[in-house]
Amino acid sequence: MQMEKKDIRALSKEQLRQFFVTNSDKAFRGNQVYEWLWQKRAITFEDMTNLSKETRAMLEANFVINHIKVDTLQRSEDGTVKNAVRLHDDLIVESVLIPTETRTTACVSSQVGCSLDCNFCATARLKRMRNLEPGEIYDQVVVIDNESRLYFDRPLSNIVFMGMGEPLMNYPNVMKAIDMITSAEGLGMSPKRITVSTSGIPKMIKKMADDAVKFKLAVSLHSAVEEIRNEIMPFTKNFPLTDLRESLEYWYRKTKSKITYEYVVWKGINDDKKSIDALVKFCKYVPCKVNLIEYNPIDDGVFQQADEHAINAYLAALEKSNIVAKVRRSRGKDIDAACGQLANKS
Repeated sequence: MQMEKKDIRALSKEQLRQFFVTNSDKAFRGNQVYEWLWQKRAITFEDMTNLSKETRAMLEANFVINHIKVDTLQRSEDGTVKNAVRLHDDLIVESVLIPTETRTTACVSSQVGCSLDCNFCATARLKRMRNLEPGEIYDQVVVIDNESRLYFDRPLSNIVFMGMGEPLMNYPNVMKAIDMITSAEGLGMSPKRITVSTSGIPKMIKKMADDAVKFKLAVSLHSAVEEIRNEIMPFTKNFPLTDLRESLEYWYRKTKSKITYEYVVWKGINDDKKSIDALVKFCKYVPCKVNLIEYNPIDDGVFQQADEHAINAYLAALEKSNIVAKVRRSRGKDIDAACGQLANKS
């Protein structure tokens, strides 16, 4: 029975150097291969043109590069680009390029499906198949950077982990991917241009703070009223608001980094004064800003976009308390290209 080849990107630079030494070659070959894999974005061993044919053949015999492929690409009238990305095992995830006049943002996935059960989210209706590997996360960013240069004549400026999956449930791989995205040996992007969005897992928020991460944190809150939050995001019964609050206070003490709350207002669910007052109170615990998000319904069910006057009531109450808030309009409506925790029907 033939052994399945290992994805070469799972090896560190030191492990690559050791591989060449073990195979009677020079250690610096490992440096060359590492550069091809991460900085030069090689997708096959044949791309590695400064290696001999024999060396490339040896790599081919021992390893694979499990590179992603864009299965289908859709472009919206507003410029948004949605990629259905095929993985090496034929599973599909989605990533989105969101352009504005001043920036292009990559919305990337971290899991195939999702571990959580948010009732308003299309991705949550897919069971979690597996975590994405660091290289698969990295590849999504590379693809969108290429698309940004092609369609908008500028490099990618920002990354948000708001695609399929809960990033903090794939913590080691997400951290490794971010390390390579921000490394001078990778894409060299500033961590300040990266936002990791979580549905709110207190233990992992504290771990990020302890790990002294440099990227930004966003929390999909959607209600600061416990019973409403539990209704729309049932998994939060295990993570009450008091625990979430404590973890966010811990995060801010350790990092001094302001938190962004992602907040959808739904008709008849969280569009009342009680919900508004609860959010304002919750926002006062830790320095933050609020994105009020326009919702794209995933069916004709209970979750429907709130009326404009409800959004305006939220804005007025937050601004009165000196809390920065803005309305984030949905992008790519004609191609169903909302980001993951707010994903549309696919």
